[in-house]
Amino acid sequence: MSQPTIRHVAERAGVSKSLVSLVMRGSSKVSDERRRLVLAAAEEIGYRPNAAARSLVRQESHHLGLMVSDLRNPFFAEVTEGIVAAANAQGYRVLINSGFLSPARETEALETLLELRMDGILMAGARVASRVIRHVAASVPVVAITRSVRLPGVDVVVNDDHMGAGLAVDHLVELGHRRIAHIDGGSGSGANRRARGYVATMERHGLASHVRQVRADFTEEAGEAGVAQLLADGPRPTAIFCANDYQAVGVLDALREAGLDVPRDVSVVGYDNVHLASLRRLDLTTIHQPRQEMGEQAARLLLERLTTDRESRRVIIPPKLVVRGTTGPPPR
Repeated sequence: MSQPTIRHVAERAGVSKSLVSLVMRGSSKVSDERRRLVLAAAEEIGYRPNAAARSLVRQESHHLGLMVSDLRNPFFAEVTEGIVAAANAQGYRVLINSGFLSPARETEALETLLELRMDGILMAGARVASRVIRHVAASVPVVAITRSVRLPGVDVVVNDDHMGAGLAVDHLVELGHRRIAHIDGGSGSGANRRARGYVATMERHGLASHVRQVRADFTEEAGEAGVAQLLADGPRPTAIFCANDYQAVGVLDALREAGLDVPRDVSVVGYDNVHLASLRRLDLTTIHQPRQEMGEQAARLLLERLTTDRESRRVIIPPKLVVRGTTGPPPR
């Protein structure tokens, strides 16, 4: 027998082909009664794989969608581990895609997850406009990770980035540094809060005249470019606070290529405390975020929203300073 088509479904259900098409696209213009009729007919003749058809009839798929801002960043890899572990423990699978640091591509990725009829969607480090998140949340429950938004139907799991930046600057000031520069994370989630925390803490220590920021991004390449700009323009900083650990890798490489010793000539502080930061080659002083725990928390919030009707929740996780070998007193 040939593969069943929309025409076969329409004949079995006794409806038009256009109505069947609307149902298969998930249109809201179709009544629940007609949707059930069409989906039941599709399952009967095998128009779709039986498991998928049954999930459509039940209006659930036991799949969660995860949109990750940057798959190369080890922070998101560790967050993803926590999400997958928590989801699998409850019988859910996770479909992962990426926006590759582009709001436009993130929007496309989210639309794809909606078309695939995910039961809920998690956004890790999303850079899309709030209106896009609001659009997604109108269809399915949403949890934003590291993105601080206040929207109906959206749970949030974030680190206290302002506090974390303060811990980094406090540590450097206690070591005796004054010329402390910050290479920021551009439009990345949490970048603005970290930048504001850096400025506020510098001002609190009476170092407003030494505030020096370089516009960058959460990438290794941005760290290298940030160092080039700092060394070419103005007095050399004695310490650099990086927007994240991935960026800090580029900063360390660029400083060493410039013939500067870390921490004897320049101290470096990262942010996130990804696994790489503890490796002997890096031994990076950084601000700790519990990556896997954040992922687990986000997944649990999303699964809870699938079964209960409650208000959106906002979970703020305090950071911690982890001192390693990339920070020391400033050069004399």
